[in-house]
Amino acid sequence: MSDLAKAPRGWLLMLAIGLIALNMRGPLVAVAPVVAQMQHDLGFTPVELGFLTGIPVLCFALAAPLASLAGRKLGPEFAITLTLLGVLLGVVVRSAGGGAVVMLGTVILGVSITIGNIVVPLIIRRDFTPARQGAAMGTYTAALNIGSFLTSMVSAPLAELLGWRPAIAASGLFALAALAVWVIAVGRRAAFVPAAVPASDPGRPAGKLTSRWITAALTVGFAGQAFSYYGVTAWLPSLLVDELGMTPSAAGAASSLFQIFAIVGGLGVPLAARFASTTAVGLTLGLLWLTVPVGLLLAPELWWLWCSLGGVAQGGGITLIFLAIIRLARDQASAARMSAVVQGTGYSFGAVAPTLLGYVHGVSGAWTGPLLLILCSVTAFILGTALSLRRVPKPH
Repeated sequence: MSDLAKAPRGWLLMLAIGLIALNMRGPLVAVAPVVAQMQHDLGFTPVELGFLTGIPVLCFALAAPLASLAGRKLGPEFAITLTLLGVLLGVVVRSAGGGAVVMLGTVILGVSITIGNIVVPLIIRRDFTPARQGAAMGTYTAALNIGSFLTSMVSAPLAELLGWRPAIAASGLFALAALAVWVIAVGRRAAFVPAAVPASDPGRPAGKLTSRWITAALTVGFAGQAFSYYGVTAWLPSLLVDELGMTPSAAGAASSLFQIFAIVGGLGVPLAARFASTTAVGLTLGLLWLTVPVGLLLAPELWWLWCSLGGVAQGGGITLIFLAIIRLARDQASAARMSAVVQGTGYSFGAVAPTLLGYVHGVSGAWTGPLLLILCSVTAFILGTALSLRRVPKPH
């Protein structure tokens, strides 16, 4: 499969990875713009609505070991096919029934996307040369945010025109497009016939065994990243309404800067890593992350600056951690296990962030406590990446 890293099929694989990434977050954010209509039609309580939006992140955490096993036993190509078919099934089921069916469709989506979360970095590790892995990973993480942005922009207008069910089902078109390009890129047999991953990479010398403390440090870094990201995403609009008197619609639009600038971070980190050490890039991202809690505490009127800098940090942070995993692991199997540990644990912290921050805000009646918690999680990102990234080899 190494020939896939060569032009012109390398570009086809890069396109497939970008299209796959559009499906990895877009269907999940499709619900937020139409949540009021869903609540009216389905009779969801606020607790049930919170659970609906939290299901995917819980799946990212709880299903990570299963996703890693699927990648190893079925092969990355077949696992990605399962991801895309699962996304298609999930969006159809989610838009087709009552409250319980909506929840079921969301679970199908969460588990399917978890498989992709684990497997896409493995494909990038195997099929791209070290010099091109950064560009491929940057394309992947940038497309994650592009998918979120596009879906959140079109869901509300579609819902007004067609209703909320067709609006949240429309993201299935991304899955169809990605599946078509994926089959062309890897071939029908690889896409639809399971093939277990070999114990070691054929034709590639085994690297050093990654120590447990490096995996632990990466896990701490990713936990800090996930907690910060999901906490800010959940509560930034409410903070802007309370602190600056924005209308809810204006606050929602303002907070989109945090998602848009993630594209810059995802694409910029691989470029920056060519000219600076991985540790220096990680510390720079950490400083950018710090501007969000510190800036909103001290100068909330400059929200546009903190949202932009934080967006670059969150898009770059996930890119950097995934690059570290694929460059530190000695072979595909260990990369899958390492990714499952880092993502499974990290997303567990991400899953509790909205609830914990909401509880602290409710008890205190202010945003100082939640912002201090985000400051702590950003500090965990800085410490975890600083301890682990210095071992990441430079690409040749």
